[in-house]
Amino acid sequence: MKILITGASGFIGSFIVEEALRRGLETWAVVRRSSSKAYLTDERIHFIELNLSSKVQLVEQLRGHEFDYVVHAAGVTKCLNKADFYRVNTEGTKNLVNALLELQMPLQRFVYISSLSVFGAIREQQPYEEIRETDTPQPNTEYGRSKLEAERWLDDLSRKRAFPYVILRPTGVYGPRERDYFMMAKSIKGHSDFAVGFKRQDITFVYVTDVVQAVFLALEKGQTGRKYFLSDGQVYQSTTFSDLIHEELGRPWWIRITAPVWVLRIVTFFGEHIGHLTGKVTALNNDKYNILKQRNWRCDIQPAIDELGYRPEVDLKEGVRRSIKWYKENGWL
Repeated sequence: MKILITGASGFIGSFIVEEALRRGLETWAVVRRSSSKAYLTDERIHFIELNLSSKVQLVEQLRGHEFDYVVHAAGVTKCLNKADFYRVNTEGTKNLVNALLELQMPLQRFVYISSLSVFGAIREQQPYEEIRETDTPQPNTEYGRSKLEAERWLDDLSRKRAFPYVILRPTGVYGPRERDYFMMAKSIKGHSDFAVGFKRQDITFVYVTDVVQAVFLALEKGQTGRKYFLSDGQVYQSTTFSDLIHEELGRPWWIRITAPVWVLRIVTFFGEHIGHLTGKVTALNNDKYNILKQRNWRCDIQPAIDELGYRPEVDLKEGVRRSIKWYKENGWL
């Protein structure tokens, strides 16, 4: 069996590659020339360069290949320009699928890695309720909107012709190699922790290997057109993650600052403009404001449990322990 994995050099993609190899699949990793192969060192990996911005080029680059499975994990979470979210996350998905269709690729399954962010800030009245697939998405970030647009395009496509796609919507994914949550660990090691807003915030997480578990369950059992939320099945408070990191770091002295939401709005406003002036993507941007402002990240994973057999194996305490251990061993902390 032959599998193609886009975003293979990225955080989630590199773990998907490892699991595909462990299962004995002929594994093809999509990389760019500029991509780091630091986590793609297994000699069994086949590399392929694909231009997701051009369907015409994709057809030529994929010609002669026949993949049984495709996992589309490529995407961007931070961009200087809004248009880049849609160019990569939306148009890149369309181009890849259209190329596969033009080549009449004999796919058994196409798994698209989307995000819980396609729903945005809904069910925000306390007590918070789980976001369900029957809810109407109201994405409040350009990232979420670009992912939702790709989802809807796949849905529209399926009404016109057969295409065996399954969509996964993980909540916040963390683990070794991840850089955004790592910044929190770095900050805590530097003796400070920063939180936003005084209203209760319910947060969910999913450890990277549980996302990978769901990917391969979706390849085996996923029903065409179905969309599955992914978390570890637990709900945490906004301070839980930083408390666990603090504990794993040996409880260094720290100052915990909780700022009003309006302070974050000012910081991200200027962060967004500084990013445009310097040409460097910053984590303090308008999307980040809406993400941190959102209070309800609960989601219903029961369909993934019932239909895929998904069973989260790593809770937040264990996941943080594994992550901090890896950061230390690899010189990040």
